[in-house]
Amino acid sequence: MPRIIACALGFALMLRGAAAQDGDRSKLIPLPELGTGKYHGFEGGFYPGGKNERPKEHEAAGLRLARDIMPRGADGQPHPEGKIVLLSIGMSNTSQASQGFSRQLRDADGVNPHMVFVNGAQGGMTAARIQDPTSDSGVKYWTTIDQRLEQAGLTRAQVQAVWIKQADAGPSQGFPAYAKKLQGELARIVQLLPERFPNVKLAYLSSRTYGGFATTKLNPEPYAYESGFSVKWLIEQQLQGDAGLNCDPARGKVKAPWLSWGPDLWANGAKKNRAGVSYEESDFGKDGTHHSPAGVEKLGRHLLEFFRTDTTTRGWFLRQP
Repeated sequence: MPRIIACALGFALMLRGAAAQDGDRSKLIPLPELGTGKYHGFEGGFYPGGKNERPKEHEAAGLRLARDIMPRGADGQPHPEGKIVLLSIGMSNTSQASQGFSRQLRDADGVNPHMVFVNGAQGGMTAARIQDPTSDSGVKYWTTIDQRLEQAGLTRAQVQAVWIKQADAGPSQGFPAYAKKLQGELARIVQLLPERFPNVKLAYLSSRTYGGFATTKLNPEPYAYESGFSVKWLIEQQLQGDAGLNCDPARGKVKAPWLSWGPDLWANGAKKNRAGVSYEESDFGKDGTHHSPAGVEKLGRHLLEFFRTDTTTRGWFLRQP
C-alpha cells in the first residue's frame, strides 16, 4: 500500500475512533478491524503492532502449557478417569453466556468426555468486587465457586483453564481512566488463580458485549467497547515480561496463567465483527444490557465455536482419536 494511502487510512481511523467517544456509536470500530488505527491515541488490534494473531513466542508458550492439560483426579494428579475443568469467571452477563455455553455443550459432538465446564460467574460480582478475596464480596464470590465445584464432584485442583469476562457497574471515569482501572482489577483477578487453582494453565479473556441498546448506566457504550482495551493492555503486560504476571515456571514462580484473547464478543450492533458476531435489540432484555434467551443462545454458540477451534484449546477440549 503506498505510504500516502496508508497514512490517510490511519488518520481516518483515528478520527472515527475519536468521534465515537463523543457519542456516535456507529463510529466504534472493533479492535481487530481498527488494527494500527487509533482510538483516542491508543492503537487497536488484539496484540501489539495492531495485529490480531498471537505473537509467535506467546503462541508457542500457550501450546506448551496446553499439552500439560490432562484428566486429573481430585488430588490434581494425572488420572485416566479424571476431569479437565474449564471455569468461567465474571458477573451476570458472563453467567448468562455461560448458561448458553452449557446448553450448547449438552448436544455438541466431539467434545472431550473428560472436559467439564463450570459456570463460576455470579450476578452483581463485578471486577471491583471479586479482585480482593478477603473482602466480604470477594469471600462470597470465591466461596460460591468452591461450592459449585464441590456440588459437581470436582475440586480446585482439577481447574486447568478459565474464561474471564468482567466489567464494573456504572463506570463514569471516561477513557482511558476506566479502561486502566479495569485492567488493574483484571490483573489482580488473574493473579489469584494459581494460588486457588494449582493446575490452572490458560486464561482466555473477552471484552463486554455491545452496550448500544442500554437503557441504564450499568455499563453502556462506549464503556462496553473500551473494556476491550483493558483486556488488550493486560495481555500486553504479560507479553512485556511483567514479573507479576509470569506464567512460565522456567522463569520463576508462576504468578498468573498464560493470558490470551478468548471469544471475540464485541460487535457494533447488527454489523458483524470478524468472528461473525452481531447483535439485534432482541438479543437483550429490557435494560439493553442483560441478554434475552435469544442472546444467551447466540453467545453460547460463539463460545463453543471458539473452544472447538482455537489452537491452544483443541487438544484438550475435543475428543482425541
